[in-house]
Amino acid sequence: MSTLIVIPARYASTRYPAKPLVALTGATGAAKTLIRRSWEAAMAVEGASRVVVATDDDRIRTEAESFGAEVVMTSTSCANGTERCAEALANLGGGYDIVVNLQGDAPLTPAWFVEDLVKGLIANPWAELATPVLRCEGAMLAGLIEDRRNDRVGGTTAVFGAGNRALYFSKEVIPYTGKAYGATEPTPVFHHVGVYAYRPETLMAYPGWTVGPLETLEGLEQLRFLENGRAVLCTEVEARGRQFWELNNPSDVPKIEAMMAEMGIA
Repeated sequence: MSTLIVIPARYASTRYPAKPLVALTGATGAAKTLIRRSWEAAMAVEGASRVVVATDDDRIRTEAESFGAEVVMTSTSCANGTERCAEALANLGGGYDIVVNLQGDAPLTPAWFVEDLVKGLIANPWAELATPVLRCEGAMLAGLIEDRRNDRVGGTTAVFGAGNRALYFSKEVIPYTGKAYGATEPTPVFHHVGVYAYRPETLMAYPGWTVGPLETLEGLEQLRFLENGRAVLCTEVEARGRQFWELNNPSDVPKIEAMMAEMGIA
Protein backbone atom coordinates (compact mmCIF):
# COMPACT_ATOMS: atom_id res chain seq x y z
CA MET A 1 0.00 0.00 0.00
CA SER A 2 1.30 3.46 -0.85
CA THR A 3 2.13 5.54 2.21
CA LEU A 4 2.65 9.30 2.34
CA ILE A 5 4.42 10.75 5.38
CA VAL A 6 3.58 14.39 6.09
CA ILE A 7 5.52 16.44 8.65
CA PRO A 8 3.33 19.43 9.59
CA ALA A 9 5.32 22.38 10.90
CA ARG A 10 4.27 25.91 11.80
CA TYR A 11 6.27 28.88 13.00
CA ALA A 12 3.63 30.57 15.16
CA SER A 13 3.31 27.98 17.91
CA THR A 14 1.44 29.38 20.91
CA ARG A 15 3.59 27.67 23.52
CA TYR A 16 6.90 27.79 21.66
CA PRO A 17 7.16 30.20 18.70
CA ALA A 18 9.69 29.25 16.00
CA LYS A 19 9.94 25.76 17.46
CA PRO A 20 10.71 23.96 14.14
CA LEU A 21 13.87 26.08 13.77
CA VAL A 22 15.21 25.38 17.27
CA ALA A 23 18.63 23.72 17.14
CA LEU A 24 19.13 20.43 18.96
CA THR A 25 22.67 19.23 19.65
CA GLY A 26 23.29 15.52 19.22
CA ALA A 27 25.80 13.09 20.68
CA THR A 28 28.62 14.22 18.38
CA GLY A 29 28.10 17.91 19.13
CA ALA A 30 26.40 18.55 15.79
CA ALA A 31 23.44 20.93 15.96
CA LYS A 32 20.47 20.35 13.66
CA THR A 33 17.12 22.08 13.63
CA LEU A 34 14.06 20.31 14.99
CA ILE A 35 12.48 20.14 11.54
CA ARG A 36 15.61 18.51 10.12
CA ARG A 37 15.71 15.90 12.88
CA SER A 38 12.01 15.17 12.36
CA TRP A 39 12.59 14.78 8.61
CA GLU A 40 15.51 12.42 9.23
CA ALA A 41 13.27 10.35 11.50
CA ALA A 42 10.67 10.13 8.72
CA MET A 43 13.25 9.20 6.10
CA ALA A 44 14.31 6.22 8.22
CA VAL A 45 10.84 4.63 7.96
CA GLU A 46 10.81 1.59 5.69
CA GLY A 47 8.10 1.36 3.06
CA ALA A 48 7.25 5.07 2.85
CA SER A 49 6.41 6.13 -0.69
CA ARG A 50 7.00 9.86 -0.13
CA VAL A 51 7.97 12.26 2.66
CA VAL A 52 6.98 15.92 2.64
CA VAL A 53 7.17 18.86 5.04
CA ALA A 54 3.90 20.81 5.18
CA THR A 55 4.22 24.41 6.36
CA ASP A 56 2.76 27.88 5.94
CA ASP A 57 6.00 29.73 6.67
CA ASP A 58 8.77 30.66 4.25
CA ARG A 59 11.43 30.44 6.97
CA ILE A 60 10.60 26.81 7.59
CA ARG A 61 10.40 26.13 3.85
CA THR A 62 13.86 27.64 3.32
CA GLU A 63 15.34 25.57 6.13
CA ALA A 64 13.68 22.35 4.97
CA GLU A 65 14.76 22.79 1.37
CA SER A 66 18.34 23.51 2.51
CA PHE A 67 18.75 19.88 3.60
CA GLY A 68 16.84 18.37 0.67
CA ALA A 69 13.30 17.98 2.01
CA GLU A 70 10.29 18.25 -0.28
CA VAL A 71 7.99 21.04 0.92
CA VAL A 72 4.25 21.51 0.42
CA MET A 73 2.98 24.99 1.27
CA THR A 74 -0.32 25.15 3.14
CA SER A 75 -2.52 27.95 4.42
CA THR A 76 -2.21 29.82 7.69
CA SER A 77 -5.78 28.83 8.60
CA CYS A 78 -4.90 25.23 9.53
CA ALA A 79 -5.81 24.83 13.20
CA ASN A 80 -3.59 21.81 13.86
CA GLY A 81 -1.34 19.22 12.25
CA THR A 82 -4.19 17.01 11.08
CA GLU A 83 -5.82 19.86 9.19
CA ARG A 84 -2.43 20.70 7.66
CA CYS A 85 -1.96 17.07 6.59
CA ALA A 86 -5.40 17.10 4.98
CA GLU A 87 -4.57 20.25 3.01
CA ALA A 88 -1.18 18.85 2.00
CA LEU A 89 -2.84 15.67 0.71
CA ALA A 90 -5.33 17.74 -1.28
CA ASN A 91 -2.54 19.91 -2.71
CA LEU A 92 -0.66 16.78 -3.79
CA GLY A 93 -3.73 15.43 -5.53
CA GLY A 94 -4.29 12.40 -3.28
CA GLY A 95 -3.39 8.97 -4.62
CA TYR A 96 -2.19 7.35 -1.39
CA ASP A 97 -3.65 4.45 0.59
CA ILE A 98 -2.39 5.67 3.98
CA VAL A 99 -1.27 9.11 5.14
CA VAL A 100 1.03 9.36 8.17
CA ASN A 101 1.23 12.51 10.28
CA LEU A 102 4.70 12.51 11.83
CA GLN A 103 4.48 15.67 13.88
CA GLY A 104 7.43 18.01 13.64
CA ASP A 105 8.00 18.12 17.39
CA ALA A 106 8.84 14.42 17.82
CA PRO A 107 12.39 13.97 16.50
CA LEU A 108 13.05 10.90 18.65
CA THR A 109 10.26 8.88 17.03
CA PRO A 110 11.77 5.48 16.14
CA ALA A 111 11.08 4.24 12.62
CA TRP A 112 9.40 1.09 13.92
CA PHE A 113 6.74 3.16 15.69
CA VAL A 114 5.52 4.34 12.28
CA GLU A 115 6.02 0.95 10.64
CA ASP A 116 4.01 -0.82 13.36
CA LEU A 117 1.34 1.86 13.11
CA VAL A 118 0.84 1.30 9.38
CA LYS A 119 0.76 -2.48 9.89
CA GLY A 120 -1.87 -2.04 12.61
CA LEU A 121 -4.10 0.04 10.36
CA ILE A 122 -3.83 -2.51 7.55
CA ALA A 123 -4.62 -5.39 9.92
CA ASN A 124 -7.70 -3.69 11.41
CA PRO A 125 -10.09 -2.62 8.65
CA TRP A 126 -12.58 -1.24 11.21
CA ALA A 127 -10.08 1.45 12.24
CA GLU A 128 -10.25 4.80 10.48
CA LEU A 129 -6.95 5.94 11.91
CA ALA A 130 -4.27 4.52 14.16
CA THR A 131 -1.92 6.09 16.69
CA PRO A 132 0.88 4.56 18.82
CA VAL A 133 0.86 4.18 22.58
CA LEU A 134 3.83 3.30 24.76
CA ARG A 135 3.39 1.62 28.14
CA CYS A 136 4.98 3.79 30.82
CA GLU A 137 7.50 2.37 33.22
CA GLY A 138 7.58 3.81 36.71
CA ALA A 139 10.21 6.44 35.94
CA MET A 140 8.31 7.81 32.95
CA LEU A 141 5.04 7.86 34.88
CA ALA A 142 6.71 9.71 37.75
CA GLY A 143 8.00 12.29 35.27
CA LEU A 144 4.54 12.82 33.79
CA ILE A 145 3.03 13.27 37.24
CA GLU A 146 5.78 15.70 38.27
CA ASP A 147 5.23 17.76 35.12
CA ARG A 148 1.52 18.09 35.89
CA ARG A 149 2.27 19.10 39.49
CA ASN A 150 4.37 21.92 38.06
CA ASP A 151 1.70 22.88 35.52
CA ARG A 152 3.73 21.59 32.58
CA VAL A 153 2.40 19.43 29.76
CA GLY A 154 4.95 16.65 29.78
CA GLY A 155 3.00 14.31 27.55
CA THR A 156 -0.41 12.95 26.65
CA THR A 157 -1.87 9.71 27.97
CA ALA A 158 -4.36 7.37 26.32
CA VAL A 159 -6.93 4.88 27.53
CA PHE A 160 -8.45 2.23 25.28
CA GLY A 161 -10.85 -0.70 25.48
CA ALA A 162 -11.54 -3.95 23.65
CA GLY A 163 -9.54 -4.39 20.48
CA ASN A 164 -7.37 -1.43 21.50
CA ARG A 165 -10.11 0.96 20.39
CA ALA A 166 -9.41 4.41 21.85
CA LEU A 167 -11.69 5.65 24.62
CA TYR A 168 -9.97 8.94 25.50
CA PHE A 169 -6.79 10.99 25.33
CA SER A 170 -5.77 13.56 27.94
CA LYS A 171 -2.99 15.88 28.99
CA GLU A 172 -3.74 14.73 32.51
CA VAL A 173 -2.23 11.44 33.68
CA ILE A 174 -4.93 8.79 33.22
CA PRO A 175 -6.01 6.31 34.41
CA TYR A 176 -5.51 7.16 38.07
CA THR A 177 -3.61 4.37 39.82
CA GLY A 178 -2.91 5.63 43.36
CA LYS A 179 0.20 3.48 43.47
CA ALA A 180 3.96 3.98 43.48
CA TYR A 181 5.97 2.00 40.94
CA GLY A 182 9.61 1.05 40.65
CA ALA A 183 11.64 2.90 38.01
CA THR A 184 11.55 0.01 35.53
CA GLU A 185 8.23 -1.50 36.62
CA PRO A 186 5.48 -1.59 33.96
CA THR A 187 2.42 0.51 34.79
CA PRO A 188 -1.15 0.61 33.42
CA VAL A 189 -0.58 4.13 32.06
CA PHE A 190 0.14 4.56 28.35
CA HIS A 191 1.98 7.53 26.89
CA HIS A 192 0.37 8.63 23.63
CA VAL A 193 2.92 9.15 20.88
CA GLY A 194 1.88 12.01 18.59
CA VAL A 195 1.94 10.11 15.30
CA TYR A 196 -1.12 9.21 13.24
CA ALA A 197 -1.87 6.98 10.27
CA TYR A 198 -5.12 7.93 8.54
CA ARG A 199 -7.25 6.47 5.84
CA PRO A 200 -7.37 9.30 3.27
CA GLU A 201 -11.15 9.62 3.24
CA THR A 202 -11.24 10.06 7.02
CA LEU A 203 -8.42 12.60 6.93
CA MET A 204 -10.13 14.65 4.23
CA ALA A 205 -13.40 14.71 6.21
CA TYR A 206 -11.72 15.97 9.38
CA PRO A 207 -11.44 19.72 8.59
CA GLY A 208 -15.19 19.88 7.95
CA TRP A 209 -16.19 18.68 11.41
CA THR A 210 -17.08 21.14 14.15
CA VAL A 211 -14.53 21.48 16.94
CA GLY A 212 -16.11 19.89 20.01
CA PRO A 213 -15.86 20.74 23.71
CA LEU A 214 -13.35 18.00 24.52
CA GLU A 215 -10.92 19.06 21.80
CA THR A 216 -11.33 22.66 22.97
CA LEU A 217 -10.68 21.86 26.63
CA GLU A 218 -7.74 19.49 26.13
CA GLY A 219 -6.23 21.10 23.06
CA LEU A 220 -5.83 17.64 21.50
CA GLU A 221 -6.63 17.32 17.80
CA GLN A 222 -7.28 13.55 17.95
CA LEU A 223 -10.31 14.10 20.19
CA ARG A 224 -12.21 15.47 17.18
CA PHE A 225 -12.26 11.94 15.77
CA LEU A 226 -13.70 10.52 19.00
CA GLU A 227 -16.23 13.32 19.34
CA ASN A 228 -17.45 12.46 15.84
CA GLY A 229 -17.75 8.74 16.59
CA ARG A 230 -14.77 7.67 14.51
CA ALA A 231 -12.88 4.46 15.32
CA VAL A 232 -9.32 5.10 16.51
CA LEU A 233 -6.88 2.21 16.94
CA CYS A 234 -4.25 2.52 19.69
CA THR A 235 -1.29 0.46 18.53
CA GLU A 236 1.01 -0.52 21.38
CA VAL A 237 4.65 -0.10 20.40
CA GLU A 238 7.86 -1.15 22.14
CA ALA A 239 10.64 1.23 23.10
CA ARG A 240 13.39 -1.38 22.53
CA GLY A 241 15.65 0.59 24.83
CA ARG A 242 14.99 3.90 23.10
CA GLN A 243 13.94 6.95 25.06
CA PHE A 244 11.15 9.07 23.66
CA TRP A 245 10.02 12.63 24.31
CA GLU A 246 8.26 15.39 22.40
CA LEU A 247 9.41 18.99 22.29
CA ASN A 248 6.49 20.92 23.78
CA ASN A 249 8.26 23.55 25.90
CA PRO A 250 11.68 25.25 25.92
CA SER A 251 12.54 23.17 28.98
CA ASP A 252 12.28 20.03 26.82
CA VAL A 253 15.35 21.01 24.74
CA PRO A 254 18.00 19.97 27.30
CA LYS A 255 15.96 16.86 28.14
CA ILE A 256 15.90 15.75 24.50
CA GLU A 257 19.57 16.63 23.99
CA ALA A 258 20.48 14.52 27.02
CA MET A 259 18.48 11.61 25.62
CA MET A 260 20.23 11.92 22.24
CA ALA A 261 23.61 11.97 23.95
CA GLU A 262 22.76 8.87 25.97
CA MET A 263 21.44 6.98 22.93
CA GLY A 264 24.30 8.09 20.66
CA ILE A 265 22.08 9.92 18.19
CA ALA A 266 24.21 12.28 16.12
